[in-house]
Parts: sequence; C-alpha cells; structure tokens
Amino acid sequence: MNEMLENEGLSITDFAKLSRTSRSTLLYYDKIGLLSPVSRRDNNYRDYTHTQLATVNQIRTCQALGMSLNDIRQMRKDQSPEKVAELLARQIKQIDEEISTWISARKLLVTLEGIINPLLTADITACTVEYKPAEPIVLGGFNEYGDGKDGFTALTLFYNYCHKKYPDLDLHYPVWAMFSEERIKKGDWIFPDRYYFYNPDGYDKRPAAYYAIGYAHGGYGHCAPLYRRLIAFINANGYEICGPAYEEYPLNELCYSCDEDYLIRLMITVRKK
Repeated sequence: MNEMLENEGLSITDFAKLSRTSRSTLLYYDKIGLLSPVSRRDNNYRDYTHTQLATVNQIRTCQALGMSLNDIRQMRKDQSPEKVAELLARQIKQIDEEISTWISARKLLVTLEGIINPLLTADITACTVEYKPAEPIVLGGFNEYGDGKDGFTALTLFYNYCHKKYPDLDLHYPVWAMFSEERIKKGDWIFPDRYYFYNPDGYDKRPAAYYAIGYAHGGYGHCAPLYRRLIAFINANGYEICGPAYEEYPLNELCYSCDEDYLIRLMITVRKK
C-alpha cells in the first residue's frame, strides 16, 4: 500500500464496509473516544484512513478475548509494553476463571445427564440385585439430632461442613441420604445418618458392592413403603443386608413439577447368605 493510498480519506460508509463494521458502531467508537476519524469536513462528514483498519482489527481482537471497550480504550490511551502486558495478564486471569466456571458447569451437567439417561429406558417396576462399581462422592459427617435439630438443620450443617472442608469444590449437585445398616434393620428411615452427593471430583467413594435396588414414585422422605418392599425382596431371595442404604431421588424437581412424580431409587448393600 503506497503512501498516497494510506493517506487517502475514506467516508464513514466506505470505512465501515472495508472494516466490516457498521456505521453505528463507528459512531459509538467516536463518541466514547475509542476510534475517531482523522478529520472532519465542513459538512461534518468524517474521514478515516486505511491505516485505521488495523485499529479496528485490534479492537475486534481484544473484544474476542473478552475485554471491555473501556479496557481497550484505556490500553490505547496509555499505550506502552508494560501497560499492555499488565492488561493482558489481567484478562488471562479472568478468562482462566471463566474457563474454570464452565468446566465445573459441564461436569455438573454430565453428571446429571448420566443419572437421568439410564432411567429413561430402565425397568423400574421390579427389585433387582446389581453389582455397582465405586463412584466418587462427597460424604458429609455424621448427623446429630436432638436439642431442636431436625433434618433441615442437619442438611444446612452438611453444606457448611462441605464448604469448610472443600472450599474449592462445586456444591451444586443434588444431595441424597445415607442410612446405616443398623438403622435399616431397626426400620428407622426418617433422619439420615449422613448426606452425600455424586461429584466427579469427590474425595470419598460410594463403595463397589452388590446392591439391592428398588424404585418408587414419591416426594422427599416418602419412601418407607419402598424400604419395606426392598427388605422383603432381600430376605426372600437369599440375601442379607451388610452395609448402608443410599436413598436417592434421581428424577426430582429438575424433571417434574409435582413431587408425587419424583422417582426414588433405594440401594441397600447386600451379600449372599
């Protein structure tokens, strides 16, 4: 490009076409002092130059990196290698944080999809015994009841416990209940011994084991009939309870508006007698 062409004035319409930018965008850039025409004619027509196309490309690139127009304007106002390096480092940090947020969000979505999809075609009418491999979970401490504490208080304490012990862990996963072997055999299925949730980054494990598995529809805590039915199945088929029960609601308010439609899944650890 020769010097004459570089210095040749371009109307705002021509410059918009060459830079693949709208007139309104250029007018806004001019208004906020980000990119102004090199001159104005007597009729107030704006003149740009070909060299300013590089500035438009710079602005577009910075915007694609997530920088605000204000940051771009500040960078151009105080241009120096040091200022640019400082601004770019800040932008890299912000992008890294956003990437971390999206990665966490994707893990949550994949986990929920993995919970829901198998149930779309599963036979939920019969009780079964299945071997389940270990899965990562976040397991809370033992719940304490009495002195005015109830299930809601225990759940709040569970979240506090997880937040304190795992400050960088995503806690937005659905929380479910675990009952000890002793509680199952006593028929005490009201207040869970512990709470947990599945999380691919969980530091605990739901053990690999054989589980008697049964399903029922109903809201949270409305699963006593399912416990009785599954325990009867265990006894009738030559198994015995040898570990905790995991009470889960894989199809919950995310899938249904009425809690009576929720799907309860009960998994009790068993072995052959």
